[in-house]
Amino acid sequence: MRFHNELVNLPELTATQTERGRMYNVPGGRAYPSITTVLGARPEKKKIIAEWRARVGEQEANKVSAQASRRGTSIHKMMEDWITGEPITGDLVNREMFATMHPYVDKYLQTVYALEAPLYSHKLGVAGRCDLVGKWAGVNCIIDFKTSKRLKSEEHIDNYLLQATAYSIMFEELTSTIIPGIVILIGVDGEPKPQMFCRFRAKYVDQLYGVIADYYQNSR
Repeated sequence: MRFHNELVNLPELTATQTERGRMYNVPGGRAYPSITTVLGARPEKKKIIAEWRARVGEQEANKVSAQASRRGTSIHKMMEDWITGEPITGDLVNREMFATMHPYVDKYLQTVYALEAPLYSHKLGVAGRCDLVGKWAGVNCIIDFKTSKRLKSEEHIDNYLLQATAYSIMFEELTSTIIPGIVILIGVDGEPKPQMFCRFRAKYVDQLYGVIADYYQNSR
């Protein structure tokens, strides 16, 4: 491990892809939707995606989505290798973006509590897998790595902030470790440095509960 670690023990989870999205099997015999699935079901988000797909065409939309997914997977693997001190693997095409991102990890990450962490919450009724939980600039944080073709405003990343807020609540429920901070680090095509959004999760908790309640209400 390249950084100081205080790794916690978390139960591994299995996931199943269903018509409703990804479902995680959690201890106790329950199955919870992934937080990504819940957030993706927000009507306003579905409308934006549907309009974009209609504008560019299904074939182009599928191509762009597949490319974004591959790049995201590659960047995540390189970040994981970097943090654990393993030889860097992943798509060479994404090395330039990775090179802009890891110096921020080097500068701010102090302690690693969990990496690619399987998380769930009986209180929230959701589950997921978080990129990184650790101490970032002196604050216990959920850290999520994202990629983008263009610069983002906070309005554009509300799902990311809600996702990280959910992870912080899940991690606290499972470990009793308080995680007040969230960090979204976004590698951007053609930009010399990533975007870094550092926030306190308290701002987003009420909205998160509302989104989850709406999801379950509409799933009945």
